[in-house]
Amino acid sequence: MRYFGMLMAVAVVSGAGHAGLAQSADKPDNISVAYSEDGRYFTEDDVPTYNVADDGTIDWPSYSGFRRYHSECHVCHGPEGEGSSYAPALKNSAVDMDYYDFVDIVVNGRKKVNAAENSVMPAFGENPNVMCYLNDIYVYMKARGMDAIPRGRPSAKEAKSDVIREDENACLG
Repeated sequence: MRYFGMLMAVAVVSGAGHAGLAQSADKPDNISVAYSEDGRYFTEDDVPTYNVADDGTIDWPSYSGFRRYHSECHVCHGPEGEGSSYAPALKNSAVDMDYYDFVDIVVNGRKKVNAAENSVMPAFGENPNVMCYLNDIYVYMKARGMDAIPRGRPSAKEAKSDVIREDENACLG
């Protein structure tokens, strides 16, 4: 429940327009694992990140992100976040984009319509198949952007923790 509460708090903050917390010129490390909690990994700034063991085993959230991305996002953004003629490659964006900007765009959508482009990202803030797994999608995209996880279905993954299972059930329930 802690995780779901944290995710919903982020969504509420994003919806309120505070997602533009831009990173400074010396932006924080949004990749390296500083600590883990209940099968999830975080940077020193408490931003979700991925973890890949030396033997290639990936963390559960990255595996879940692979599954959720391919059920909800790949239709527009292409397989494994590689992009398509319809929407940009997310694997590159997730590495450089501020976490809170990512959340804001997914929750609220984004529209860029001008003489040079016509780009519309629908809002997914009401979609539990995205919102309950938003951090998982984010860490999977970061891992793909860093080439820490190769294309295709991950072959080895950590077990899903009881806390992750409880949080998922609470979110979807």
